[in-house]
Amino acid sequence: MRSGHPWLFADSIHEQNRAGNTGELAVIYDRKDEFLAVGLYDPDSPIRVRVLHAGKPQTIDASWWRNRLQETLARREGLFDAQTNGYRCINGESDGWPGLVLDRYGDALVLKLYTAAWLPRLGELVPLIRETQAGERLILRLSRNIQRLAEKEFKHADGEILYGPGLNEPVIFLETGLRFEADVLRGQKTGFFLDQRENRRKVEALAKGRAVLNAFSFSGGFSLYAARGGAKSVTDLDISAHALASAERNFKLNADIPAVAGCPHEMVQADTFEWLDKSANRKFDLIILDPPSLAKREAERAGAIRAYGKLVAAGIRCLNNGSVLLAASCSAHVSADEFFAVVRQTAAGSGRKFVELETSLHAPDHAARFKEAEYLKAIYLRFDK
Repeated sequence: MRSGHPWLFADSIHEQNRAGNTGELAVIYDRKDEFLAVGLYDPDSPIRVRVLHAGKPQTIDASWWRNRLQETLARREGLFDAQTNGYRCINGESDGWPGLVLDRYGDALVLKLYTAAWLPRLGELVPLIRETQAGERLILRLSRNIQRLAEKEFKHADGEILYGPGLNEPVIFLETGLRFEADVLRGQKTGFFLDQRENRRKVEALAKGRAVLNAFSFSGGFSLYAARGGAKSVTDLDISAHALASAERNFKLNADIPAVAGCPHEMVQADTFEWLDKSANRKFDLIILDPPSLAKREAERAGAIRAYGKLVAAGIRCLNNGSVLLAASCSAHVSADEFFAVVRQTAAGSGRKFVELETSLHAPDHAARFKEAEYLKAIYLRFDK
């Protein structure tokens, strides 16, 4: 608590004066009965209290919430221009809103909750968002572990529109001038992977004249940037037919861009690990390896590190000389140091000469301000032989 960590686990509570209700403000004291922090109480979670404020006592009222939101939004000032209207407005604990994110997709706002502690506070939170954020509608998304409680106790459902007109199709937003669809009602996360924006921009700068493979391509974000950047061809590889169909629609949304319209776009539905193993005879000049989390719990960490090594080795075998490999990880249980180490070791073990171009972590609107929030990392290698 004193060092700024935003979670109080149930096992760390020495004494509790009464049973608390979901979403109540819980005041935390140290062994000398001195104030430590105040946060949102969640009796059904091992993270029993999610800290809102630590240090000197403060009154948590409507004015406090409004100031907290204004401070959060101020951190985004100057980050985006009119060519990008898809970005994160509130990034959970790292912005002082534990267990809550708010994303913008054009005129649509998506509020995602990861703890039930926010559910009884929607009545005061929603008007505050509506007051401070321009937007046609606000959609509620709920973490899977709280959906049943939300429906039974609080009468809220995943995909519910909290205000604004109904919606039966994905919304369209801009990212660096490219048009994308976001399935804000049912899609993964809040509808799109906004956190890879900066890496997509780097891929565009690297893509000219290259044959590009986008493995675990999802809705084709990296591929669209590569096509606009002048790629010779792009191949989307994903096991999901639904994801590939979304990628195809995203390409059609940008058909008025000559470089996109003129870039050959192949889509392959297959397991990436198996396809790479069987396709070593196919060569590419730029390969993006951006798998979903391979370690969703600590017990899976060692296996994930081995899987990353296997994946990178397979990708290297499919690279031409002078080609670039982008390897990314969104597994919070695998640290950046561990991930970069296995990629470097695998590259060294390939026997090929390579140069490390750069590494990257979180986008500025997804800043991570405590260890458990650190999940995204990427490394770029160029193989000269």
